[in-house]
Amino acid sequence: MEELDLIVESVKHDMEAAIKHLDHAFQRIRAGRASTNMVQDVMVEYYGAPTPLNQVANVSIPDAMTISIQPWDRTAIGAIEKAIINSNLGFAPSNNGENIILNVPPLTEERRRELAKQAKAETEDTKIVVRNARQNGIKELKKLEGISEDAVKSTEEEIQVLTDKHVKLCDDHLKTKEAEIMKV
Repeated sequence: MEELDLIVESVKHDMEAAIKHLDHAFQRIRAGRASTNMVQDVMVEYYGAPTPLNQVANVSIPDAMTISIQPWDRTAIGAIEKAIINSNLGFAPSNNGENIILNVPPLTEERRRELAKQAKAETEDTKIVVRNARQNGIKELKKLEGISEDAVKSTEEEIQVLTDKHVKLCDDHLKTKEAEIMKV
């Protein structure tokens, strides 16, 4: 029975990790306002090593439509601008010699729809991961020997309940994000 509990816990852990990944992916999808999360995954080539932007500069939000990046080392301004351009975020960085300013343009209706599609795609990918966790758990159950059919069947049902719960959680997160994106 302990083996069954371990399998269920493993499946639950994998599904929760998938939901966390979805939340992280949703933070990168902008919804009109400037946010430091928009640039958190930008990697800067700093002294020959890829370094997260927040480790080479202070990132702040002076107003709702502007991201200000103040490098701790002024010689890194060019590398930061290059990293932002290469990250395909759609921002055109400008600098005044000390700071890099990113103006976040207001979202057009077309861009909002694109972002909503992107959120939906992330959600579908997460649902696939959740379902794969279910399949892996059931495979592990089938490998066990010396366990009654009833115990295996009830554990399969428990895994299916977890799967349904996490798929619904994905859908709920998507509804929230879509509402946030489409809000003008």
